[in-house]
Amino acid sequence: VQLQASGGGLVQTGGSLSLSCTASGRTFSYYTMGWFRQAPGKEREFVAAMSPSGSRISDSVKGRFTISRDNAKNTVYLRMNSLKPEDTAVYYCAVDFNAVTVPSRSYGDYDFWGQGTQVTVSS
Repeated sequence: VQLQASGGGLVQTGGSLSLSCTASGRTFSYYTMGWFRQAPGKEREFVAAMSPSGSRISDSVKGRFTISRDNAKNTVYLRMNSLKPEDTAVYYCAVDFNAVTVPSRSYGDYDFWGQGTQVTVSS
């Protein structure tokens, strides 16, 4: 199983970025795929996740970020609008192989992780 994240970069406050994470090694349409982030000196934080039947998004990004997935491509996306300096972090994608309806917010429930992609929002 491999997860390849891409799309990070440097953007000004108020700008937008789109992240993508492509999975390989298994059919991922049955499982939850999620995004977490980790800023320097802080714990890994849940951002958004999508199971086959539902999605969940953190209050800190609600209304600005959108998660979507293309099961045919084994890919999950994170569209980030109205970015703020506090969104600066390394963003990780992950997959939870437990069959659940409501995606988990706990990083301990996720089984495999991508390598992370840096998002930097300048003020």
